[in-house]
Amino acid sequence: MAGVAVAPRLVLLLLLAVAGLPAAVGLGVNWGTMASHQLPPSTVVRMLQDNGIKKVKLFDADAEPLGALAGSGIEVMVAIPNKMLDMMTDYDTAREWVHKNVSAYNFGGGVNIRYVAVGNEPFLSSLNGTFLNVTLPALQNIQKALDEAGVGDTVKATVPLNADVYQSPKDNQVPSAGRFRPEISGLMTEIVQFLNQSGAPFTVNIYPYLSLYGNDDFPLDFAFFDGASSPVVDGNIQYTNVFDANFDTLVSALTAAGVGGLPVIVGEVGWPTDGEKHATAAYAQRFYTGLFRKLAGNAGTPLRPNQYIEIYLFSLIDEDVKSVDPGYFERHWGVMRYDGQPKYAMDPTGQGRNTALVGARGVEYLPRVWCVLNANAANMSKLADSVGYACTNADCTSLSLGSTCNGMDAAGNASYAFNAYFQVQDQDEVACGFDGLAVSTRQDPSTGTCNFTIQLETTSAAGRPTVLLTTALVALVLVAMVTML
Repeated sequence: MAGVAVAPRLVLLLLLAVAGLPAAVGLGVNWGTMASHQLPPSTVVRMLQDNGIKKVKLFDADAEPLGALAGSGIEVMVAIPNKMLDMMTDYDTAREWVHKNVSAYNFGGGVNIRYVAVGNEPFLSSLNGTFLNVTLPALQNIQKALDEAGVGDTVKATVPLNADVYQSPKDNQVPSAGRFRPEISGLMTEIVQFLNQSGAPFTVNIYPYLSLYGNDDFPLDFAFFDGASSPVVDGNIQYTNVFDANFDTLVSALTAAGVGGLPVIVGEVGWPTDGEKHATAAYAQRFYTGLFRKLAGNAGTPLRPNQYIEIYLFSLIDEDVKSVDPGYFERHWGVMRYDGQPKYAMDPTGQGRNTALVGARGVEYLPRVWCVLNANAANMSKLADSVGYACTNADCTSLSLGSTCNGMDAAGNASYAFNAYFQVQDQDEVACGFDGLAVSTRQDPSTGTCNFTIQLETTSAAGRPTVLLTTALVALVLVAMVTML
């Protein structure tokens, strides 16, 4: 009808209805909040609804996101952080947590909580066994508390685990040989048998991108879903992508533990878009196109064929204060930018349409002011120190090797660093000083590939997490400063 605006969500749903396809059936997303400037939770929930996303996985049980999710009908997985697992070994504490974070939202028009994630990848090899003795007791106590609260039939406790909890032996690297890591095999067997008994799924995080990261010998095409030139042959099965091979290695490990039919949820899967040479929007788009095509066809995997796999994309929005210890790509996993705007075309129906997700609406930004290097500065002797300070306290990961802003000259690097710090500080005039080395401008310094951010308008900076980078990245940025000193 002429002159009548149609809501973006309605447009999306109409398109999907015409195609005879459900809107993102079974599709979930991870909603992380490790950002210096966050979108209002209500804006994020509306964005989920606009895109027909029906499931969301959180990393805590913060009241603001849960409050925004109330009445939405979106299925929610709330979480207990690793640092709280030891507390949950005390049943009274676990019961109080369930009362406060699950039962309190269990009412008409409340939050549709379906899972409680007990920890997050607590058995990572890099954690050196810190949570080995507390995870199972915490899991058992939370499920017992859910049962006691009368919600245990509909809310299940699970443990999101990294794929490094299982493996194939070095002399037989095929999925059918999959077993849990020897040093945790007994514990994992107890956990999966408990999950099977309680009716909860196994939750695993699978990252084909990480197979490429730091391993130039890994075949690129095996990370995607387009077919591999050298498939992995396992008996009568040929694996053409690492996702299927990884998933079925888990299935084999579950079978060996006596629970071969245990349901599996993929709690995290995705592809970053910056911070490393393989972390690009083009590769992310290629990955998701293949993944959604696979899901739409209910292809399953060779060991679990012809079934839909429940997945949660990692992640919804970029987070500029995530730890970069795993790599500089950690802050760029979002299918949306920091401001909730889509990075590339994506069709969750798997039909290959060149359409974009619906971006966040009503986003408020700080004024269009940037902070750049003052080319007329009288003394450049403190430039390296100033850039180092800026990049220690703001996100400069896009300047790293292979990233979108890598390759600029020294002046561009300095300007990017100064602007990143200026925006994190809410464009405070003092934050664009640096002893006269920086100056504010209304002329956008962005280049064809490098975006100089304008941050979000937020109501308060109270409690804002600190942005910290490793000295390695700061050193990389400073290398380009040498020519200017």
